[in-house]
Amino acid sequence: MKSLEPLFNPRSIVLVGASHTGLKLGGVVLKNLLRLRPKVRVFPVNPKFRRLMGVRSYATIDEIWGDEIPKSKNDLAIIIRPAPETPGILEELKGRVKCAIIVSAGFAEAGRMDLQEAVQRIAREGGIRLVGPNCMGVHNSSNGLDTFILTAERLSRPHPGGVAIVTQSGAVLSLIFEAFSLSQPPVGSSITAHYGNAADIDESDIFEYLEGDDNTKAVISYIESVRDGRRFIRRARALARRKPLLILKAGKAAAGQAAAFSHTGRLAGSYRVFKSVLAQFGLAEAADFEDLVDGARALALQKPLKGNRVLILTNGGGAGVLASDECARQGFYEAGMPPRKLARFKKIFPPFYVPGNPFDLTAQVKDEDYRTVLEGLKEDYDGFIIIALSAVRGITEGLGLVLADFKRRSGKPMVFHTGRDAVGQKLSRTLEEAGIPALNSPERAVRALRKLLKKD
Repeated sequence: MKSLEPLFNPRSIVLVGASHTGLKLGGVVLKNLLRLRPKVRVFPVNPKFRRLMGVRSYATIDEIWGDEIPKSKNDLAIIIRPAPETPGILEELKGRVKCAIIVSAGFAEAGRMDLQEAVQRIAREGGIRLVGPNCMGVHNSSNGLDTFILTAERLSRPHPGGVAIVTQSGAVLSLIFEAFSLSQPPVGSSITAHYGNAADIDESDIFEYLEGDDNTKAVISYIESVRDGRRFIRRARALARRKPLLILKAGKAAAGQAAAFSHTGRLAGSYRVFKSVLAQFGLAEAADFEDLVDGARALALQKPLKGNRVLILTNGGGAGVLASDECARQGFYEAGMPPRKLARFKKIFPPFYVPGNPFDLTAQVKDEDYRTVLEGLKEDYDGFIIIALSAVRGITEGLGLVLADFKRRSGKPMVFHTGRDAVGQKLSRTLEEAGIPALNSPERAVRALRKLLKKD
């Protein structure tokens, strides 16, 4: 969507409500924006100062166009002023900017629908695409754009990567950033958009833009409410045909729906209807926040599954059963083992090993047993769920190299679960660095792998 290009890749930015100190929101944002120079022109507006953080400040919006850009439209304006002032500010920007981010709160979510309707009307009349109000705006790892009001010390920004984040909640955004940063290796993001009350631009607009963003390989989205259900489905399906899309819907119960309205001023609607529509059109849904982050890790590290045949390879029978139960819930096909190969494994392994699916190597397993099974079955399955309970003596740190080597040569998607002792933690780090997600339970491992499979 070309109309959003000035939002995510601006060449000039007006900051209304800029400040001289990082102790104020306008100072935090100004400091972020000044890192974009000289490629991006930044125009701070604050009538109390002639210079802010080493650059010229403008007393009014009119002064910018009178002195600097008399005939051209600016790409982006960011407004950090009290809600009652915002309609007047936006009025001054009519015909002068292409996009605007209203950071300020105090609109529909606070019962001031009149103010929100005013900024909607003014933006529409002025041809301005609007993000917010009540939002932090956007972050673009590819060009360094950062409109967030939280400092990097308070909110760690993700490394550049391929996962786009589209969220209606700033709090959830901060939790995702934290989870991405704590992953080893960290999960990287491309574009992040927090759109708040969505007076104009919403998730559907952003989905459309991300379809054509070369830096985005997968998208995760936290949604509380949808304004136009038909358009949402149309844009989500179009995006999911090109890139993996994973959606977490909040406001599932009556109390949650009420909370969603007080948060953004948008009605959440029936979750049962939302869920059934997602299923009807083959759109992937995360069960909860943990599932969303696990899915993002899998999408960031792995290639899509080409089919739904999975093998569970474990050294603990109970853990294999838990994984098998979750596979059934997730619609995986635990394909049986070809008889010829089953007979071969019975010959080469001890009689107490249990070949099959799950394939139980028992507590007497050795690292090389995993290699033997995987090499023998690499053409028979589309993906692998590896469970290695690290408390047993036969599991060593060397298993990480075995599994990493198999994944590199086979290219098959794989997820991993192990214990949390010292050996298990080292194994998890080795595997994550090799692009194999390490999850904290058999069920989470299965659900993460499921995110790599397109729904029918």
